Amino acid sequence: MTILPDHPNLNRTRYKGLIRPLNSKLQAFARSFDGAMILLMLYVALQAYKVPLDREYLLPGLIGAGLFGIFAENNEIYHGWRGAPMFDEALRILLSWFGALTILVTGVYLSEPDYNYSLQVIELWIPMAPIGVILTHTIRRALLSYLRSHGFNTRTYAILGANHLGQRLHSALSEMPWLGYLFTGFFDDRAEFSDRRLSDGIIGNVHGGFQELLEKAQKGEIDHVYITLPLRAEQRISHLVQQLADSTVSVNIVPDFFTFNLIQSKWSNVQGIPVVSVFDTPFTAFDAVAKRVEDLILCLFIFPIIALPMLLIAFGIKFTSPGPIIFKQKRYGMKGEQIEVWKFRSMTVCENGDNVKQATQNDNRITPFGAFLRRTSLDELPQFFNVLQGTMSVVGPRPHAVSHNEYYRKQIQGYMLRHKVKPGITGQAQINGCRGETDTLDKMEARIHHDLEYIKQWSLWLDLKIVFLTVFKGFISKQAY
Repeated sequence: MTILPDHPNLNRTRYKGLIRPLNSKLQAFARSFDGAMILLMLYVALQAYKVPLDREYLLPGLIGAGLFGIFAENNEIYHGWRGAPMFDEALRILLSWFGALTILVTGVYLSEPDYNYSLQVIELWIPMAPIGVILTHTIRRALLSYLRSHGFNTRTYAILGANHLGQRLHSALSEMPWLGYLFTGFFDDRAEFSDRRLSDGIIGNVHGGFQELLEKAQKGEIDHVYITLPLRAEQRISHLVQQLADSTVSVNIVPDFFTFNLIQSKWSNVQGIPVVSVFDTPFTAFDAVAKRVEDLILCLFIFPIIALPMLLIAFGIKFTSPGPIIFKQKRYGMKGEQIEVWKFRSMTVCENGDNVKQATQNDNRITPFGAFLRRTSLDELPQFFNVLQGTMSVVGPRPHAVSHNEYYRKQIQGYMLRHKVKPGITGQAQINGCRGETDTLDKMEARIHHDLEYIKQWSLWLDLKIVFLTVFKGFISKQAY
């Protein structure tokens, strides 16, 4: 063990040990433990009602545990905690169990329609399995936090580069005390040379320059060094790494990709060559299928509810103004391909050319009945047929007219990135009040900001949250006319 001086949080006995957040072996152990917990909860439920554990229950239990592992991997439960609160991880566990349970129940029903399972056992197992997994994850976090707060299994780290990226990294690591990382300070060459470029841009409490960092590393006072210098300092970084090789410190280079507006960025490699995607779709093949299934299930619930209102609206349009009931307009879909979006006609005209004028307040093109439809968003209901066709999704960025796309893509950087996903009937922008006329560039920029944030943060849980909030916040708006 080692005694570390010169830092208020480090003046305690520190026990060396494994500190990797979650390596592949630990991830495999965590997955296996969660699967075992699901089977254990099944055994407890069986024992509670004096039912023997035989093949009839063991096989579905094993399949359920395996399916949970697949969904849990997709929800990134085993990819490190990333500073996320336990509540967020619990929601991911519940969502994973719900997905596994849906497939399991469907499979059992289709393969064994005459099954003879104990309903009491199943009703007890369904809530106990995720509760058991959540409990073990909570205990693991608490135990690791306790041990590392008392000096067990800790590592010290320093950040070379007192800049915004370094500050962001420090904040992220500080939010994860269970990792056992103890911060020794920022180091920056600009502290040694006051005439260096950007010397006034230093952020944080700098403990010295590179030479001080090298000396501490050579003395064994620092375990990890994170280099957060800008990408343009490639030669300087190479020189620093060569000098740090004369120590036992672990060196980590943190590339400043935050200079780009990252959209679902991912690490990959091409025969060992590291590749970083800056703009990418949030959907893997599995995610795309899951979202499509989500759309179909939502339509299954929504169509019986909206069938009668749609019929009444159709009659209302037919008898209040001449023209078609359904208006189809060309808009951009996924990958920027043109699609036909369905709407109830709310105007006396059906503009679908290169020059489509946005609806404005007191617009004389809007019919009296159409004004009601637009204020309540009921004119959008036929777009559920677009969802069934697969050209739209229930949740996603709202599609704009082709002419509006061509105009705003030249005015707003990253505008076309919203087409990395299918357009939606409702979206994050709509529940945040970004509806109606975009008579200023700021309003459209706000809408695009929410659309891109949705793509960055996408999950099935986020979709369901937006659908829920749309019921209360997304239909009626003073800005919709």
